[in-house]
Amino acid sequence: MGTELLTALLTVGAYLVCGVPFGLFVARAMGHVDVRTTGSGNIGTTNVARSVGKGAAALTLLLDLGKGLVWMLVARLVLALVLYGGDFASLDHTTVFGASLSVVFLGCICGHVFSPYLHFHGGKGIAVGFGAALGLYWPIGLCALAVFLVLTIPSRYVSLGSVAAAASLPLWCAVFGFPAISIVPVAIAAVVVIWSHRENVRRLARGEERRFAFHKSERKDH
Repeated sequence: MGTELLTALLTVGAYLVCGVPFGLFVARAMGHVDVRTTGSGNIGTTNVARSVGKGAAALTLLLDLGKGLVWMLVARLVLALVLYGGDFASLDHTTVFGASLSVVFLGCICGHVFSPYLHFHGGKGIAVGFGAALGLYWPIGLCALAVFLVLTIPSRYVSLGSVAAAASLPLWCAVFGFPAISIVPVAIAAVVVIWSHRENVRRLARGEERRFAFHKSERKDH
């Protein structure tokens, strides 16, 4: 099987697996709530926290992060077996291996944001993106997480940290030596995540974005 076909199959798999709307299922099971009709209407961790509670939010975060990480690890394993004959010590992110992984990473993000199970609507790609970034190259994932925390903790604007973390991903790829062919899919994924936050960005610009808190009085979203 050629590398291009294998990458395409893994990317389709990423789209289908990461499109599973765990936030919707968790909110229904734990709070008997359809998060698409409450708060911001988003199926992600933040809206689940505001609509159901921190327990449901934590489970949603774990599942969304996990689906991205697990599928990227599956992709790494399959690509390593095909391209390197299972020689994991020789994995090189500056080669076609890294380029293929980057395309699969894009598939993870698109699956979550444009879920095929929710008429191509979905979440905003942060939790799944963090998990997938760890699977792509874990230092990149940790650096993006640091950007998120540095901005989110003091401001309590999850959207601000999310957009900044997404925007930083292509830069971290460049810092860690990824070639342009590998950075492009990551940059497209970053644009998708930022686009999914477009309403949050508008509210931030108007000073109307709600600060995040687990307290019931602050769960209502604009």
